[in-house]
Amino acid sequence: MGWTKVIAAESLEPNGRQVVKVGARKILLVNHENQLYAVDNTCPHLKMPMKNGKITADGAIVCPIHRSAFDLGTGEVKDWCPWPPGVGKVLSMISQQKTLPVFPVRVEEGSIWVDIQEE
Repeated sequence: MGWTKVIAAESLEPNGRQVVKVGARKILLVNHENQLYAVDNTCPHLKMPMKNGKITADGAIVCPIHRSAFDLGTGEVKDWCPWPPGVGKVLSMISQQKTLPVFPVRVEEGSIWVDIQEE
């Protein structure tokens, strides 16, 4: 699919987030400390939306359902299924850790563009 213009840059305020659809994917745009990120809006563990996940000071997004944390820039797992106590351990044993897909993002001519390479 390649680079796709998704929204006007001014519509994503500092510390804001917005879900956009690019092809078949729902992409979460995040403006964290004036750095733009584009990640898949679906948690790779339980397939739940990431939009309302907490953004940590060290640049991770935390799944609002089971609290796995993923680096916004790389998608790497920072913490896998730490909660709820007892249940989190069981969930982590039956589900393999997977990175959160991330996508290149840029601002050009007042718009935010995302590069989606479909598999």
